[in-house]
Amino acid sequence: MKKIGEKAKLASLNLSNLNIEKKNSVLKQYSQYLGSNKQSILSANKKDIAYAKSNKIKDSMIDRLKLNSKKIAQIRNSIKKIVKFKDPIGKTLSSWKRPNGLSIKRISIPIGVIGVIYESRPNVTSDVSALCFKSGNVVILRGGSEAFHSNKILAKLFKKALKKKKCDENCVQFVEYTNRNHVDYLLSNMKNYIDLIIPRGGKSLVKKVLKKSAVSIVGHYEGLCHVFVDREADLNIAVKVVKNSKMRNVSICGAAETLLIDKMCLKTHCKPILDQLSKLGCKIIGDKTIKKFISGKIKIATKQDWKTEYLSPTISVKSVNGVSEAINHINQYGSSHTDSIVTKNKKTAKKFLASINSSIAIHNASTQFADGGEFGFGAEVGISTSKLHPRGPIGLDQLTTYKYILEGKGQIRK
Repeated sequence: MKKIGEKAKLASLNLSNLNIEKKNSVLKQYSQYLGSNKQSILSANKKDIAYAKSNKIKDSMIDRLKLNSKKIAQIRNSIKKIVKFKDPIGKTLSSWKRPNGLSIKRISIPIGVIGVIYESRPNVTSDVSALCFKSGNVVILRGGSEAFHSNKILAKLFKKALKKKKCDENCVQFVEYTNRNHVDYLLSNMKNYIDLIIPRGGKSLVKKVLKKSAVSIVGHYEGLCHVFVDREADLNIAVKVVKNSKMRNVSICGAAETLLIDKMCLKTHCKPILDQLSKLGCKIIGDKTIKKFISGKIKIATKQDWKTEYLSPTISVKSVNGVSEAINHINQYGSSHTDSIVTKNKKTAKKFLASINSSIAIHNASTQFADGGEFGFGAEVGISTSKLHPRGPIGLDQLTTYKYILEGKGQIRK
């Protein structure tokens, strides 16, 4: 692990000398390798799926793990988008002149060496490698054991692209050890080599990282996302938004886990929305008021349900007395990830968007837009719910920091 850190530091110096044309040529080469090695990637992925099934890993986790031709095409498309972006490094973010004639500029620079610890999704390997490399950052990847073979080949192909374009192969390094002691070492003993840790996975992983890391961290515990259907919500929009927020993909962090419905529109909105969810196989857990609008037995929601990220076709539903109660519920039980309001009333929407603590606040659209690709970032390293930089989806610009450059003509401070 120490050798990986030493190589990363050296690669960081080498990477700072690469121009944007060189970086883009590596990314294009990587995309080509992903296409020409598709069968090898899928074969590696089959090994991981077989391992996951034999270890009785949850179906939702296996869904995240699976690769196919379509997903590989999506990965390549993300890289294509990243190539088109301007260089995020060396930009003048702001500039001004002092009365004494001193010129001050704030310039974007890379963060340095980034350690990413993640679970399940092999596409994270390619997304993170591409984003970090283009933004001038070296990355150390430590994926979950359930996706080991898939991650290994994706990282290997990136290194092959680096070598082909005569760049330092250690700009991207994959930790080929599944022993958890290596994660502990990465977090506790590599402060001299790593500038930032980004955990991307379940609650237990993020808790462990927060507890053990000696390095700065950005990330999120969980995606406890809400949709609030206001009394002035358009019913058709409400049905569409709730269905998509919950059921498009139940295993992602942007999936809605709690539905809040204004009590003033329960008679008109509750049954049509919940019937649509039920038709799609979604289990409803509701409060006592919601139960009256559902034919058949349902589990009555407890406080624990308001705190639960299901990552499955299950949703907890609560009736609330207006937007203020909805805001209070979200700020009490939510995870500061993504929350949406459905309403025709712009004043109500404005209050909701301004008052919730979430890193992503949405009006009249699905919570599943909580994704760097959907933001136009090409891909994302993860989503940060931290109040400090960065916040929300982490794309190219979010993987930069800045420094101040002062230029004078012999000025001295009195």
